[in-house]
Amino acid sequence: MLAAAVAIGSRWARDTAAVATDREAAAFARSHAELLDSELQRFRLLPLVLAEYPDVPAALAGGDPGAARRLDATLELLAARTDAAVLYAIDARGRAVAASNWRLPTSFVGQDYAFRRYFTQAMARGRSELFALGSVSGRPGLYLARRIDRGGRALGIIVVKVDFTRLEREWARAPGATVVTDADGVILITSVARWRFHPTRDLSPARIAALRASRQFGVAPPTDLAFGAQGREVIVGRRRYRLAGTPAALEGGRLLHLQPLAPALAAARTRALLWGAGLLLLALLGAAALLRAGVQRRVHAVLEEEVSRRTAELRDANARLVIESEERAAADRRFRAAREELAQANRLGSLGQITAGVAHEINQPLAAIRTFAENGGTLLDRGAPEGARENLGRIVALTERIGAITGELRAFARKRTPSRGAPTLAEAIEGTLLLIGERARHVVEDRVPVGVRTLPVDADRIRLEQILVNLLQNALDAVAGMDAPRVTIDAEREGGRVTVRIADNGTGVDASLADTLFTPFASAKPEGLGLGLAIARDIAREFGGELDLAHTSDAGAAFVLTLRLA
Repeated sequence: MLAAAVAIGSRWARDTAAVATDREAAAFARSHAELLDSELQRFRLLPLVLAEYPDVPAALAGGDPGAARRLDATLELLAARTDAAVLYAIDARGRAVAASNWRLPTSFVGQDYAFRRYFTQAMARGRSELFALGSVSGRPGLYLARRIDRGGRALGIIVVKVDFTRLEREWARAPGATVVTDADGVILITSVARWRFHPTRDLSPARIAALRASRQFGVAPPTDLAFGAQGREVIVGRRRYRLAGTPAALEGGRLLHLQPLAPALAAARTRALLWGAGLLLLALLGAAALLRAGVQRRVHAVLEEEVSRRTAELRDANARLVIESEERAAADRRFRAAREELAQANRLGSLGQITAGVAHEINQPLAAIRTFAENGGTLLDRGAPEGARENLGRIVALTERIGAITGELRAFARKRTPSRGAPTLAEAIEGTLLLIGERARHVVEDRVPVGVRTLPVDADRIRLEQILVNLLQNALDAVAGMDAPRVTIDAEREGGRVTVRIADNGTGVDASLADTLFTPFASAKPEGLGLGLAIARDIAREFGGELDLAHTSDAGAAFVLTLRLA
């Protein structure tokens, strides 16, 4: 009977420990998978961003050594800011033409990568993701490749190599072991370094030969299993683990976490022994009551300690998640604040150009006010109060105009939280012309039809005026000094959108700037920062619209602003 009780208790302890360990393993697997996904998301955006850099197609096409050297510096700066292991560009022949590590003896520049699978896949399919051992650096990493096309021709690819050393160290601080496997079960990322590139299940001879031929994991990839699993139980040496898996953010990948069984098993056996002791004590004579009470107190103490320990672990894990969430939210708020600060700085910069026009707009009614006031005094002296009253009415109307001008200027310059409303085109255009003032008079022609002027658009009025001020100021600069300067504003409705066209008869846009016109810090003006058009397009896209340079056969330049109707 005692042997049966021991066997039952042992079985209960194993089952209880397995269930508890499975829960912990699953929780760690989900947490580590989310961390991996977060790490990969920011790196997967880099090839898309780099594809828009003008120097990338120029360097890949060849014939411009300057473009390749500028691209070296750009890639070096981006790698330092994003913690990418290396960024590099490969032409259509498979030769690296630029790299972020161009200064190092192990530079990728000039290396031939035509044999690498990520190169052939990206050239054929447009993109590729491949985890492999570096052929030059000898360090493992994930290669994110994207093809660069221009004019229907593949010029080459841009590659981002991601190193997971920091992530693996983070995983290593947790109990147990964490690995990420590919579709064949080969370990790619691991908190246990000796398991790297070992399979978790048997590979066919054909697959082993293919891996050796591709040199994805070196010339002689290991073929012995990292560990053997029987269901969810894994034995490594003398230690037993419980296995939990979840899909990983890699093609065909899976994240596995091995949680040690020993702590939970020890706790379960302790509980089983204590409960067994309690049951045994209950079977004893009533004389053992005092001893039984002491054992029960000990049982409760152990249980409370275990509960407190688990509660503390959960509290710590939750606190870490809260901190990570707050840090991400804070980073997003900083980004939005920085973007609004840049837009505010652009508005304030525009004020310097429009101040002279606003001063002229205010000086005219001020001079008239003085004249009407002096005439009013003369009329009163002559006993003509009706004429004086008429002059006072004109003075009131002129002060209202001054108030409108200064109110528009104050609203344009005020730092405020962006908000969405439904202003009409008329409100935005009239406010803009009021700000620009004398400089626009006899030059800017408002041709917007009446039926379109009253349409409400989905936008913030002040930020919409900022776009129009930028475009009109640029147009007025372009026609300055011409014999017959002309700037036109036109608009038409197209379904659920309205298109605003601002054109001038100036010298037009330099062809060398056409591709980088909306890129920050690109400007044809010696004193310009090159931020106006970039900020204007960013604001338009925030409204769900677009800002583009229009192709025109006439002299000068034309910009098209598209907005959604409210």
